[in-house]
Amino acid sequence: MAHVATRVGRLHVEVEGSGPPALLWHSLFVDSTTWARLRPTLAATRTLVTVDGPGHGRSDAAPRPYTLSDCALAAREVLGALAVSGPVDWLGNAWGGHVGVFFAAEHPDACRSLTTIATPITALAPNDRRSVALVRLLHRLAGPRPVAGLLADALLGKDLRRADPEAAAVVRSAFVRADRRGMRQAIQAISLDRPDATDQLDAVRAPTLMATGEHDPMCTPSDTAAWAARVAEGHHLVLPGKGHLAPLFDPRTAEAITGFWAGNTVTATTTTSRNSTPATRKPRS
Repeated sequence: MAHVATRVGRLHVEVEGSGPPALLWHSLFVDSTTWARLRPTLAATRTLVTVDGPGHGRSDAAPRPYTLSDCALAAREVLGALAVSGPVDWLGNAWGGHVGVFFAAEHPDACRSLTTIATPITALAPNDRRSVALVRLLHRLAGPRPVAGLLADALLGKDLRRADPEAAAVVRSAFVRADRRGMRQAIQAISLDRPDATDQLDAVRAPTLMATGEHDPMCTPSDTAAWAARVAEGHHLVLPGKGHLAPLFDPRTAEAITGFWAGNTVTATTTTSRNSTPATRKPRS
């Protein structure tokens, strides 16, 4: 474990596993604990550099407002501080996927491959903006606990939240323990002020896998298919689940990711939708 000083504040980082480096960045509202079920499988083939974003987990709030480009530069600062040489396989969930798109587009020498999970590329729609603004207001007025249950429903889907209380506890705990000022700062910077990053996809040259949950209402399979088509070497994949975080609690997600990293075909056995496309690429040593 380590803390690394970056332009977006002091970030908490953990390193584990063996093999080529992979950087993991989580979704807004939660932290790196949401990778826990996937990490053992991923760490068998990669050295994982797992980051808590600013204001989340054990990371400090950022000293000033920041952008997704700032987060991508902060990731480079983390890798430099850890003396990680060579490009990384980027794995990002929602917010982490947004940062990954900017990282791959603006720092192509540092990105070996890009995998995004449940990452909407466009800016928030008006209805979603109102919902997120309300969450931010309630967080400021009442604190995180009254909001945590609603977020677990939204991020996991009600069915998974009921069927998997451990997953729900991970989501609620991550939201509650986050730095309060840092959380509201992140909601503003990463959600309410999030730009449309569609044009960034045209600049991504790394092999890219864009995945989403079968029933994710804010990042649909048709969305990821369209966005992946804009990437020179882009593929899309449909995973089980509804909310942005649901795929992280399904072991098939780790199998899909490691298969993509190895250059194997990601087949329909790892998906539950006929909209999915097999994702393949040549392995890189």
